[in-house]
Amino acid sequence: MSAVEDKGRRMLTEFREFAMKGNVVDLAVGVIIGAAFGAIVTSLVGDVIMPLIGAVTGGLDFSNYFTGLSKSVTATNLADAKKQGAVLAWGNFLTLTINFIIIAFVLFLVIRAMNTLKRKEEAAPAAPPKPSREVELLTEIRDLLKKS
Repeated sequence: MSAVEDKGRRMLTEFREFAMKGNVVDLAVGVIIGAAFGAIVTSLVGDVIMPLIGAVTGGLDFSNYFTGLSKSVTATNLADAKKQGAVLAWGNFLTLTINFIIIAFVLFLVIRAMNTLKRKEEAAPAAPPKPSREVELLTEIRDLLKKS
């Protein structure tokens, strides 16, 4: 075996040990769960909250609001306007900003609820430790002496 092959195998072994350490695996699991939770929150905002806001505001949708930056832009919707030339899609930016605020607020509520549950668990008094066998025997002797 050549020195290059030996060095390559050692490097692969070191990488495998690094990748299998608890911190790296925990981080990977956290990223995957975070991505899944992000999809849930995005769906909550896009599929539940924003339609409710749209219903309350009479179907108002900011995402199609724009300002054409050239005279060649004559379209009335954003997709066609982008094909015609440069546009300032400020409505889309406003929609994404509102979505961000809602997502941040939902995450705040979730984290706040988790912290409240954690504090309740920590605040719950621990059961007193069971007395040792010697203490139990001494208590019995004391009680018997009181009776006599």
